Amino acid sequence: MSADHQHPAIVGTTRAFALGVILNTGYVAVEAGFGLAVGSLALLADAAHNLTDVAGLLVAWGATALARRLPSARHTYGLGRATVLAAMINGAAILASAGAIAWEAVRSLADPSSLSASVMLWVAAAGIVVNGGTALLFFRDRRSDINLRGAFLHMAGDAAVSAGVVLAAAVIMITGWTFADPVAAIIISVVVGWSALGLLKSAVHLGLDGVPDRIDLAEVETWLRSQEGVVDVHDLHVWPLSTTSVALTAHLLVPARADDRFLHRVSEGLEHEFHIAHATIQIEGGDMNCRLASTQSH
Repeated sequence: MSADHQHPAIVGTTRAFALGVILNTGYVAVEAGFGLAVGSLALLADAAHNLTDVAGLLVAWGATALARRLPSARHTYGLGRATVLAAMINGAAILASAGAIAWEAVRSLADPSSLSASVMLWVAAAGIVVNGGTALLFFRDRRSDINLRGAFLHMAGDAAVSAGVVLAAAVIMITGWTFADPVAAIIISVVVGWSALGLLKSAVHLGLDGVPDRIDLAEVETWLRSQEGVVDVHDLHVWPLSTTSVALTAHLLVPARADDRFLHRVSEGLEHEFHIAHATIQIEGGDMNCRLASTQSH
């Protein structure tokens, strides 16, 4: 399908990823070059983290593209779960990078090197502009797609990290305390590592078919029980198909005859109230007990 015929939101997301990758790749090259030239571990730490951001943007971009592919005979729900795998990969990679930088920073505390604080300050200031600008690319869609929200929060966090490097450079220029550089690197690594740990935890939760955080399972069950004719709900399951798509299956005890209009109304209600687009409802009468009625724990 050509770009001219794609949905505007898809085209916008693709352009956001492309521009974000270009901006951050250029900045990584500049920051790493200056970091090596002036011997700034804080700049190298931030450059290494920004490199994982480039990889992260590429992984998220690729996963988003895969999620748009139609279901097939081998993948009947499509490839939306790729977005969850992308979050896992990004979380693990960022966590490893943060650990490595922190280790080097601790070692350098014993012998902090001299460096050009002014270069360090201006390069990091450019990072605030690049990272902040990239974050703005995902600002509009951050509420509708957790994958894009993660990209937004990550880049906004990087802008804040760059601000930390600027602060360290200012401290060195004013006081001459060169150890502020490795200290800044350690602080950067802790902040980045903590956010990566949260990302990894959320991704693993979704990968294990956990109920997405935005959905309250008890509220879903209460809503289903409130539907006309429903006297019981059991074997209720909610799980993610991707970072944006959610599926549900449930058995509803409806003694009176339920027709297609009932199923249509329930399915539409689930999508409207909880944004659950893939709902499979099994209707049961009152003549026999379902063998799954007592197997689900809450």
